Amino acid sequence: MDTPLTLFDIDAVRLKADLLAEARRLGFDLVRVTTAAPFPHTQRVLEERIQAGLMDGLPWFNLERARVAGDPTNLMPAVRSIVAVAIDYLCDGDTDASAPGAPAGRVARYAWGLDYHTVFRQRLRALHRWVEAQLGRPVDMRALADTARITDRAIAQRAGLGWYGKNTNLLTHEHGSWVLLGELLLDVALPPDPPLKTHCGACDACLPACPTGALVAPGVLDNARCISYLTIEHKGPIPRDLRPLMGNWVFGCDVCQDACPVNRRRTPSNHPEFMPRPAVGSSPALIPLLALSQDDFRARFQGSPIRRATWAGLRRNVCIALGNSGDLTAVPALIDALNGEPPLVRGHAAWALGRLSGADALAALARRAAVEEDPWALEEIRLALPSGAPREIVC
Repeated sequence: MDTPLTLFDIDAVRLKADLLAEARRLGFDLVRVTTAAPFPHTQRVLEERIQAGLMDGLPWFNLERARVAGDPTNLMPAVRSIVAVAIDYLCDGDTDASAPGAPAGRVARYAWGLDYHTVFRQRLRALHRWVEAQLGRPVDMRALADTARITDRAIAQRAGLGWYGKNTNLLTHEHGSWVLLGELLLDVALPPDPPLKTHCGACDACLPACPTGALVAPGVLDNARCISYLTIEHKGPIPRDLRPLMGNWVFGCDVCQDACPVNRRRTPSNHPEFMPRPAVGSSPALIPLLALSQDDFRARFQGSPIRRATWAGLRRNVCIALGNSGDLTAVPALIDALNGEPPLVRGHAAWALGRLSGADALAALARRAAVEEDPWALEEIRLALPSGAPREIVC
């Protein structure tokens, strides 16, 4: 492999200016550059939060990952510069289309359109090809978008894209926190940009806004209580005490962002790739979602971030949202789910039916209690029945 380029081999200042212009032409809203120096403070904070249990539920986010993420050279030994990029995903759409007799769910804005990982990878690779064309030689690179062992927000903060908000999101002057982040690691040395000196000051509007109390301190998130984690990464039963607090969120959550003054009065960018797709929507009807087969799920959410929730996980989330809706029109669909597959959905359907109550719901729970073989689902059914009801009833 050739020796990495140095500042003395090229006009680095001019290359950087041209690179920033090309990145914007490719569709990145924000682009800045930082060095490949380690992030010891970020590594230390990650290690402390892992040890404190604040990353519980993410077994892959362990001390070894924090150590690797603390130094970009662990990911790419030849890296000299990191190009930090961001795309504004704020789009027009109905954030809650619920109506009597037609309960709807809520989906985090970033998931209304295409999977951003695909969008970023395509554009970052195009930017890499442009760099190689300018230099007339191969250039080592890594194109990243929230999937590698690297500290995306720390890189963006040091590059001056934005600052850390108290809700743990990256806030930018131009687009608030409605941005998705990516990085292009290069073996080319480019002049770095300085970090911003901005901060949130005395504002802490996001902390009390969190429905589940996941923001336990400014800039500190208890992952296991976060609705985004619960509806996406968490694959098992959702703790009973958190279910009523989740409202009608079925994938992700935007509450702490909606509460942030920096995000108010932002003009939607309406990038086509992030506009609500007809099959996904910004606020999908819940009852049809609950009836999806596995094949229907795969087809409907092809190319969507919602695929991450899995077929069972999304329907589990829908059960909770229907239970919180107070809408009795959901009872027949929940009864079907109570008698369907898998047990994870049956158990949450039982909880929702117990919450909605009514003669039909309680009779269905009693019938299912007599035949349910899964221990956890059976416990959910029994807890959903009124305390005075018989434990084993055949209707």
